[in-house]
Amino acid sequence: MHYVRTYATAKIVIGLKLLWLALVLVCMSVTATVRAEISTASAEAVSGLSQKQNLNVIKAKISEFLQTQTIGYPGKVKTQVGTIDPNLKLAGCQDLQIFLPSGSRAWGKTTVGAKCETPSAWTIYVQATVSVVAQYLVAATPLGQGQIVTGQDIMFESGDLTQLPAGVFTDAVQAIGRSVNISMNAGTVLRQEMLKVSPVVQQGQTVKLTSTGNGFSVSAEGQAMGKANEGQIVQVKVASGQLVTGIAHAGGQIEVRF
Repeated sequence: MHYVRTYATAKIVIGLKLLWLALVLVCMSVTATVRAEISTASAEAVSGLSQKQNLNVIKAKISEFLQTQTIGYPGKVKTQVGTIDPNLKLAGCQDLQIFLPSGSRAWGKTTVGAKCETPSAWTIYVQATVSVVAQYLVAATPLGQGQIVTGQDIMFESGDLTQLPAGVFTDAVQAIGRSVNISMNAGTVLRQEMLKVSPVVQQGQTVKLTSTGNGFSVSAEGQAMGKANEGQIVQVKVASGQLVTGIAHAGGQIEVRF
């Protein structure tokens, strides 16, 4: 009887140990599976994040684009790119392209486009502002219609050219010597349509012909057969009745080239 009890007890102990071992193996398997699933989910999440387009990169590209577009502008140029909706879910772009939509230009308040073609095609439009702070000409004194503009009649002021009407003068040389189309008050911003180029030679005016060459200089007087602006061609009748063609300059000077 003693041996029977001992044998039975041993079987029970062995059974319990096997059961415990089985439970341990099951727990290890479940833990490994959970860890693998968590690892996979984390990798997918990281991958998803890496495929999302960084909106700050788009803004930086637009800023660089506008700086390139404004090369050659007078004065100091400043660009500001507007906010891009943070809720946009754009796929990461391998070749981001920035462009100005039809009808837009890099001046004042404008719209700039950004598009992607691969791996996913998308296009967005972003608001931007370009300011150009430079000097421009205004009337220093009241100017009357037909008056010829001199250096004393104009002065410079400084401001954002994008906030002014188109065609303002930024160089005094462009305005001096022109005639006033319409009367204006002092302080008026001068624009191209307000001043017209004045002829430097009038029809019937007595002019001086000059021709120079290698070791010689010849001059004569004649009568202009028409009016001409600076640098334009005009015909002049000399004393002999012959017509000579030359280039008109200020002061009734006609340059003859052979």
